[in-house]
Amino acid sequence: MKKIHYIIIVIVILIIAWLFVRFVIGGPEDSWIKDDRGVWVKHGNPSYLPDNVASQQEAINSTLALYQQNKDQGMNFSSQCLGSVNGYAVDIVHVPRISNDNLLENQCEDFVKGNVNKFIELDANGSIVKIGE
Repeated sequence: MKKIHYIIIVIVILIIAWLFVRFVIGGPEDSWIKDDRGVWVKHGNPSYLPDNVASQQEAINSTLALYQQNKDQGMNFSSQCLGSVNGYAVDIVHVPRISNDNLLENQCEDFVKGNVNKFIELDANGSIVKIGE
């Protein structure tokens, strides 16, 4: 065989290997994945919205509304609990975290007592820091 045939065969094998890795091992393109904050985000164009993703999105919307309500009332945000929404405790934390963020008096009583076992942490500007489920 000529050298060009070997090159073409190697290129075809590499393309097949890449396609195998991408589509078989790489998993579905259209799905929901959690980002580094714990927020479910679209990956591609999923055909459906799972219940857990929908409930988290509802909790995020309620959390942001609660934050805005407190901001409109002139609240000065520091390490503190804003309350509970949709089964999530909502806390304000520093970025990066400081020891005050871990004090029980700055955490939501519902979370500390185990009435809710999920949380959403926001920074003082209302941005999501972390979601724990």
